Amino acid sequence: MTMQSASPRAKRILMVGAPGAGKGTQADAIAKQFGITHIASGDLLRKHISDGTTIGKTVEDIVNKGELVPDAVIMDMLRKPVLSASETGGYVLDGFPRTVEQAEAAYRTAGSLGVGVQIAVHLEVPEEELIRRMLARARGADDTVDVIRHRIKVYEEKTRPLLEYYQSRELLIQVNGARPVSEVTWSIIVQLQRAFKRPNTHVRQATADKAVA
Repeated sequence: MTMQSASPRAKRILMVGAPGAGKGTQADAIAKQFGITHIASGDLLRKHISDGTTIGKTVEDIVNKGELVPDAVIMDMLRKPVLSASETGGYVLDGFPRTVEQAEAAYRTAGSLGVGVQIAVHLEVPEEELIRRMLARARGADDTVDVIRHRIKVYEEKTRPLLEYYQSRELLIQVNGARPVSEVTWSIIVQLQRAFKRPNTHVRQATADKAVA
């Protein structure tokens, strides 16, 4: 594969949050605001499943149970979209990585190509609100309260540790995601604009939305 690299002004953002936190909605708003590409691993997986591809057949049962898809499958699926987006302005990535191990593997791969994450945005939402949202948008019979609670438990055990990882490696923005969508969007955009004005966004510190506390 030909070596590719990101545009020097590319913006590379990661959304972190439990299922139902609003990552997709906010990623769409961020992509529109900054003119970058929204890459949603969940949407890509669902398309593979609906299309009956080899990847789709491999991950269908895993996805339906709320478990994590193997790292190698996700990374293979995302490699081309991430490289392409990084050459044309940047990306906001939604749904991957979901564990510190995935983040480290992605960092080794993406970092060598200059397309690694610069800023992580974390949406904090209480569990009962997450359940309410996910039941409201249920796609099928598998979207039960038990399955939803299990997905949230997996997030707490496997994904939440990413916050400390990104706080120590890059820039972490914390946002109260339980507020109205427009308020959450405003908070994220303001903090991202502030961050991208800095000479170097790869700084070891976190910025917090006061409403989180």
